[in-house]
Amino acid sequence: MFSTLHHHLPRPNLLPSSRVCRKIISKRMSTNPAIEPKVRKFESVEGADIGSRSKSDGIKFRLVSYNILAQVYVKSALLPHSPPACLKWKARSHAILSVLKNLKADFFCLQEVDEYDSFYRNNMESLGYSGIYIQRTGQRKRDGCAIFYKPSCAELVTKERIEYNDLVDSIKADSVSCSEQKIETSNEGKGDEKAKDSRKDSRDLNDPLVRLKRDCVGIMAAFRINKPFHHIVIVANTHLYWDPELADVKRAQAKYLLSRLAQFKTLISDEFECTPSLLLAGDFNSIPGDMVYNYLVSGNAKPAETTEEEEAPVPLSSVYEVTRGEPKFTNCTPGFTNTLDYIFISPSDFIKPVSILQLPEPDSPDIVGFLPNHHHPSDHLPIGAEFEIRRE
Repeated sequence: MFSTLHHHLPRPNLLPSSRVCRKIISKRMSTNPAIEPKVRKFESVEGADIGSRSKSDGIKFRLVSYNILAQVYVKSALLPHSPPACLKWKARSHAILSVLKNLKADFFCLQEVDEYDSFYRNNMESLGYSGIYIQRTGQRKRDGCAIFYKPSCAELVTKERIEYNDLVDSIKADSVSCSEQKIETSNEGKGDEKAKDSRKDSRDLNDPLVRLKRDCVGIMAAFRINKPFHHIVIVANTHLYWDPELADVKRAQAKYLLSRLAQFKTLISDEFECTPSLLLAGDFNSIPGDMVYNYLVSGNAKPAETTEEEEAPVPLSSVYEVTRGEPKFTNCTPGFTNTLDYIFISPSDFIKPVSILQLPEPDSPDIVGFLPNHHHPSDHLPIGAEFEIRRE
């Protein structure tokens, strides 16, 4: 069974009176509406403060992954535990921008991005970022995945879309079998996602063509970093399907994702005669140790450690797992509290994580009452790492 960390989280303390609450909210609305974001620090993987590290001539850059919770999914009826003032678009949008600004990343991999053209693109440009975006497939899906990057740090070389609905055409019916579905159906996914996609597909889910059409997407891009030396970094961002009853579909998406990444890496390597670094981030709607997670890291596992019948075509390690261990949770709601978000790295001798973004403990005051709340504008927490690349 998945973790029940949320059972240990106390309910929020009530303010003395609703009148006091109204005064506080009213005061905040004039400056930073309703939300005062809590942003944690990056900590060296060796345990020392980042600022105390000696400088080297290597490339250092910071990447953050964050499911920011699309506003189209934000309704009081779906998030009854959240203070209503925290759910308003004006409050949330400014709080999200504040979080991103304070994290000072060179790359942001954001999921559940809606309002890209109307809000995020221009506002992120004002913070010094350029962006690339892919909206979810389907007419009813308004959110998608975005990668924001600092042109002062990296130059976009090329990009490719990943649309998992392509599985409908490219994967044969027997690749998603009923037996695989029965392996795991209760461990993965996010309970509250059901509210976001409550209209169950009434068509025959035994038909693979129906089963695989989930409108999920991803994006991958190659960036050239020119200072202090030339190096190409591939950054990929994705959001896999949520439903724990369709665990086989999530695994099929993960396999397609890594096959596309392997092809993309080969393309970049051949065209630019280089060995690019590879980073994969996103909301994988899968907990540590489940079927999807195990597949993603199977390409880097020792023979005795993997239970996968088929090894992933790209070796990947979770940055948190190899440094401090996976977080206790990255998603925190009454219905589900566990880790769903990851940053994966393809290990090499010349790139390594040097610091990771701290995450709160289950009893941290800013987590009390679950998310979103006055300190966190999304039901997910941002995760992040700083990397150092040495000369090959």
